Amino acid sequence: MKLMQNAKRIFIAFMALLIGASTFAQPKKVAVDKIAGIVGDQIILQSDITNSIADIARQGQKIPSNAECLIMQQALISKVLMLQAQKDSLPVTDEEVEADLDQRIRHYINQVGSQVELERMAGKTVYQIKDEARESVREQKLAQAMQQKIVQNVRITPVEVKAFFDKIPKDSLPYYETELEICQIILYPKASRAMEQYIYGEMMNYKKQIESGITSFANLAKQVSEDPGSKDRGGQYQINRNEKTWDPVFMSTAFRLKDGEISNPVKSKFGYHLIQMVKRTGDDAIVRHILRIPPVTEDEIDQAMHKLDTVRSQIIAGKIEFNQAASKYSEDEAAKFSGPCITDQNGSTYVTIDQLDKDMVVMLDKMKVGDISQPTAFNNDRDQKGVRLVYLKSRSAPHRMNMQDDYSKIAQFALEAKKTKTLDDWIETHMPTYYIMIDDNMEQDCPTLAQYASPKKAF
Repeated sequence: MKLMQNAKRIFIAFMALLIGASTFAQPKKVAVDKIAGIVGDQIILQSDITNSIADIARQGQKIPSNAECLIMQQALISKVLMLQAQKDSLPVTDEEVEADLDQRIRHYINQVGSQVELERMAGKTVYQIKDEARESVREQKLAQAMQQKIVQNVRITPVEVKAFFDKIPKDSLPYYETELEICQIILYPKASRAMEQYIYGEMMNYKKQIESGITSFANLAKQVSEDPGSKDRGGQYQINRNEKTWDPVFMSTAFRLKDGEISNPVKSKFGYHLIQMVKRTGDDAIVRHILRIPPVTEDEIDQAMHKLDTVRSQIIAGKIEFNQAASKYSEDEAAKFSGPCITDQNGSTYVTIDQLDKDMVVMLDKMKVGDISQPTAFNNDRDQKGVRLVYLKSRSAPHRMNMQDDYSKIAQFALEAKKTKTLDDWIETHMPTYYIMIDDNMEQDCPTLAQYASPKKAF
């Protein structure tokens, strides 16, 4: 029987919820649990489905009227993918599972505010949460690995792209606003040595005030810290030693401190930090910090402007290409991973006006495609002063989707559709090869699940 066409969408939407809702759900005892389904030697409990729905509600998402049926369907598919991954000996290491667990825990801590609050809500410690979730996470990663294997060799040809486009009803073609490709080279001027020494001295004074009891670390952080992400919380963060998003100097300094100890000022790529270890448990810790950013003067700005003016002259003279110059000179962190062009949330280099800062919009209004701006001072989203060259690579007019302007987008849509079809076909072929039992009440409430059930035997 043909699989529902939205199988892959369901797979993606609900996969993250299948790690066993009992792990992160509010503690709620179920008087009598029961088996909702069986796939091979794997069982699906009714409580897993119920708690998954509760998790969706807690995350503020809209619950579909048939949520129980959708989650059950996805649980069946996930179990089959997991069992097949085990048969195919797909590698999922303990390190990958632990890293995934740590990431999930950090996500939930960020949602509820602290580890203490998470443990209160769950009614168990973080270590108990991890222990109970470990096998579910391993199952999920195996299912994901199998899904990846199924579609990894799917490719698309230009003929298939055109055929895909031709099947889209003309009145359903999306309308695109003006999109731009914008690349930039950014320099962040460094404060003078004298200014850095002044900030260092101020922070040593902060440390003396705190240690003498004149003020508390939290109160001082609220008054003077230049980190908007933690200032209102008194500089507090929950960190894990293995997180890669933190500055390594900050992390190494923090984890050398004892509970209650305050560091001397240390310099990271963001500025100078005063760090206090509040509480440490293994690789997890609660810390407070005060950030001060040494101010940059007009002299440093002018030096950066002069340097970028020289770089611009070299590009225009053809001595170096823009991308090469960006790779050599740009101090933009994002450019190291995605290149010098601005990207949207999906990684596309095509962006709309509303995704740009207002100064950039004003600048682009006077530029033509192919132009490279004069060096211009700006403040980034952390209010850090910088100087940039902006290259307007392309600008599209508002238009309906068409093959000439949007081939790469259409090709991506066509590829995803082909992957979905490949996954659907695989599931339709392989589901019947596994023993699948569905509870009578569940099957009655969700008629579409009947297509998966093996011939009835005693439950």
